[in-house]
Amino acid sequence: MVTSVILVFLGIAGIILLYFIGSAVSLWVQALVSGARVGLFNIVFMRFRKVPPKLIVNSKIMAVKAGIDISTNDLESHFLAGGDVMRVVQALIAADKANIDLKFKRAAAIDLAGRNVLEAVQMSVNPKVIETPRVAAMAKDGIQLQALSRVTVRANIDRLVGGAGEETILARVGEGIVSTIGSSESHKHVLENPDSISKRVLEKGLDAGTAFEILSIDIADVDVGKNIGAVLATDRAEADKKIAQAKAEERRAMAYAAEQEMKARVQEMRAKVVEAEAQVPLAMAEAFRNGNLGIMDYLRIKNIQADTQMRDSIGADKGSAPKPPEPGR
Repeated sequence: MVTSVILVFLGIAGIILLYFIGSAVSLWVQALVSGARVGLFNIVFMRFRKVPPKLIVNSKIMAVKAGIDISTNDLESHFLAGGDVMRVVQALIAADKANIDLKFKRAAAIDLAGRNVLEAVQMSVNPKVIETPRVAAMAKDGIQLQALSRVTVRANIDRLVGGAGEETILARVGEGIVSTIGSSESHKHVLENPDSISKRVLEKGLDAGTAFEILSIDIADVDVGKNIGAVLATDRAEADKKIAQAKAEERRAMAYAAEQEMKARVQEMRAKVVEAEAQVPLAMAEAFRNGNLGIMDYLRIKNIQADTQMRDSIGADKGSAPKPPEPGR
């Protein structure tokens, strides 16, 4: 019973081993025929290292056929590091055909940095056109201009690791367009010479520190926007008007307060006059009691008051308009 179990186990192990060796032999023969040197046991042990042998062998064959010498260990190391082996090999082949000096270590570093190394090589051969969003800026005469530009860039392999991306290029170009339009004396000058924008922007070296090399900046379209200067002047005038109105309202409120204060003072003075007049009868009574005022003096004062009232009434009658005569008289 034990012997049969052992035989079954050895049979299964033999079948599995034969499967691994058979597939390894197939890949080994394929590499041998193609001129790529990959050891048979190296192919067998790739499975234990969790490396797909077919990918490594095909990449090795592709590189050898293109005349590029890459060791199998470098390919395995790059796969285990999480890189795309096939893309790196294709990038090396494309760079070799385009006479671009690109080593495996640099290509692997670019790939592990998260950049598409094959796309970078293709962009070095065939430059890419990046269209910027519409940028609005105001000239010195207050007229707003909206410019649309196209930037032709080429990937710089040496600065691809650690270099800024397309977003930085777009931001710098937009800043250059705003600065150029803003320094123009008139918007008409910009409309007449739109190439002046691209020339001045190119002179600033906007590709410094980026992974690209700017070949050209072309202004695709320039539109006239709002008269920002007139809008700002209108807003300023409206603000000054509101300030003047507020100050006038403040002065009116102060004048009204002063008027009310004067009325209050007049009433206060009248009250003092009434109070003083009320003291006259009291003073006369006191004079009678003290013998300083006699009855004849009092009658003389009353006569004077009566004469004064009579004169006032006569003067009032003379000042009025005469009445028309009655009919029949």
